[in-house]
Amino acid sequence: MRLIVSVMKYPPRDPDDVVTLIDQNPLCWLVSAGAAGFGASPLPLLAECDADGSLVALFGHMAIANPQVALLREQPSALVLVNGPQAYISPELLSNPTWVPTWNYAAAAVHVDVAFVPDETRESIERLTDRMEQGHAAPWKVSDAEARLPAMLPHIIAFRAYVRTIDGRFKLGRDESKAGINEIVGNMAHGPLRDWMRLYNEERLEEETKA
Repeated sequence: MRLIVSVMKYPPRDPDDVVTLIDQNPLCWLVSAGAAGFGASPLPLLAECDADGSLVALFGHMAIANPQVALLREQPSALVLVNGPQAYISPELLSNPTWVPTWNYAAAAVHVDVAFVPDETRESIERLTDRMEQGHAAPWKVSDAEARLPAMLPHIIAFRAYVRTIDGRFKLGRDESKAGINEIVGNMAHGPLRDWMRLYNEERLEEETKA
């Protein structure tokens, strides 16, 4: 059973937003520690949810030669840091001369327990590949490199990171005035951060700003 917490004042409006954030930004940092020191690896991860849609685990793989494998076997507790869109918000976006700059972002820190599942290594590669190839005109399949797999798979190991707590941090302009958030969203460049800010402030945005 996982617990959703937030140590800051910018929690997700809905737990599903953390799952969406991971799906949009699968390359996460897996951070751990052991007697030999700290380990940190950027790894693409897939969100696994229960029947209710709640995030219960993150599924991925890493090189067996990665020193973090030994750290995680010794101490499976770790943090997954999800890096979503972020940007400096300049006062040039607003007409208020006294407004001061800030930084907006969507991110999450997920406390997990890591378990290695070597029997699922090929599945982890296939699932990740299929997910990332979605939308391609001719999606590549792992089986396209079948002849190379016997030499590659022994050097890779799959893992499942079971979720203990989720700390979602969605600083997306909810504390701005109605006039301020309309100017910021209306004047900033189109992209993922703007999309998240529109989502988190949609009830306060004028129709022309929502476009």
